[in-house]
Amino acid sequence: MPELTLNPDTAFAILLKAREYDAKVDESDPDSGSNPTDDNNVDALESSADDPTSAELASAINDLNEDEQLDLIALIWIGRGDFTLEQWDEARLAARDIGRQRLPRYVAEIPLVSDHLEEALSQFGLSIEDYLDEH
Repeated sequence: MPELTLNPDTAFAILLKAREYDAKVDESDPDSGSNPTDDNNVDALESSADDPTSAELASAINDLNEDEQLDLIALIWIGRGDFTLEQWDEARLAARDIGRQRLPRYVAEIPLVSDHLEEALSQFGLSIEDYLDEH
């Protein structure tokens, strides 16, 4: 079993932020003057220019050191099926090609990235349910 340099708690925090980001949809009525209570807080699920979710996800990824970022990408790729757990070192090596500056955008643009991350972490014997129970 490969050893993670990325703390599982950090990985799950990024997973949850990515899941929140994935749930966002384009604004349906950008000029709406309605009160959030009046529209059942539907705007909370809409992506807008002042929405902090994207910035929070990017910040969480940028806060990782290089080894942790390589682990994050390797985990995503393993969860997506691009690599197997046995190909851990190869996945980490290939992750270097993304580059530190491009990484947050790269992660944000992967469809279902949180699901891929969850799948890979489960292969390490880690579950989102256990993480949520502890936090």
